[in-house]
Amino acid sequence: MNTLIRALTSVCAAAAIGCAVAPAASAAPVPRPACPDTGPDVLRCLTTYTPGAARTLVDGPAGWGAGDLASAYRLPGQPGPDTVVGISIAYDAPSLEADLAAYRTQYGLPPCTTANGCFRKVNQQGTPAPLPPEDSGWAMESTLDVSMVSAACPSCRIVVVEGHSPGFADLAETEDTAVLLGAKVVSNSYGAREGSTPLAFASHYQHPGVTVVASSGDTGFTAASYPAVVASTIAVGGTSLARDPDSPRGWTESAWRRGGSGCSAYIAKPAWQADTHCAKRTVADIAAVAEDIAIHFADAGGWISVNGTSASAPFVAGLAGRSGHAGAVQPAGLYAKAGSFTDVTTGSNDRTGTGQKCGGDYLCLAGPGYDAPTGVGVPDGLAGF
Repeated sequence: MNTLIRALTSVCAAAAIGCAVAPAASAAPVPRPACPDTGPDVLRCLTTYTPGAARTLVDGPAGWGAGDLASAYRLPGQPGPDTVVGISIAYDAPSLEADLAAYRTQYGLPPCTTANGCFRKVNQQGTPAPLPPEDSGWAMESTLDVSMVSAACPSCRIVVVEGHSPGFADLAETEDTAVLLGAKVVSNSYGAREGSTPLAFASHYQHPGVTVVASSGDTGFTAASYPAVVASTIAVGGTSLARDPDSPRGWTESAWRRGGSGCSAYIAKPAWQADTHCAKRTVADIAAVAEDIAIHFADAGGWISVNGTSASAPFVAGLAGRSGHAGAVQPAGLYAKAGSFTDVTTGSNDRTGTGQKCGGDYLCLAGPGYDAPTGVGVPDGLAGF
């Protein structure tokens, strides 16, 4: 068990109820990346967690769960199709199927296992062995991915393709393999600063008849993130979700302060994007909750709460799969159906909340209509798909 997991693991001493472990230091714990930046020529998963916050609860997990998300996004009650959703990821997550089972049991979702044909885990060549080395940070990411796809589409089948490394070439191959194995939607919860090196692999994120979804990033308004910036990819930003009994919806959302947005320096402006202050491709296209998400992660000792656009991207991927139009769901269609999404009009992702980093406009400030942190808005059922 490596340093990341040791930092997560804690012992709950209460006999009758679950407890959270307070940080040893007087200062409040600071969320840290599950996959720290290891330099150029690699992608990083986009999940953060709070060290020391792992807990075992007798009355359910902390954080937003599948039931909360179904309510917040007004998902239909009837089962959807058994669309295959692919997860492109690096390294192996040994307890992934068990963690998925715990999550789905907790929220009353039907089993998704290797035995019933719903769950499949392979290496980047598409075979069940040998699997790549384990990495606990990427394993946390994998767990978040399959949990969010499950919350969005309990009937979807899931194929997890594990790359040998987070390098551009390896993860490009996982993308292709997921499609070869039947995925009609592929989710990518990782990113790197756009540039000529990563964009040399952009064609691997362009598959006719396949919906490709990617996280917009977790560092606020900055350079556009690859592969989210690829014009054929649905770039998914992040929001903060809250219950609001005074709202007709029962929930409110604002732009998550760490959610990624950016203006490309490389990708031409798509015909379906009409914002005026970015001459090239703008990220993001759509958004969903990216903060305070409950997952079961055995290596951490149970339930933890995590953050990141690594939550919003697989959730949107699951909705595309559930819509019955997987493959046909493309970025242009989201803009054409902008009125079918719930507009997010508050919040900022420039960290200060003032919009100073982007000149005080829509590139880092949420407002009426399209804005870069939340795109055309957040899902309202499946109408936008």
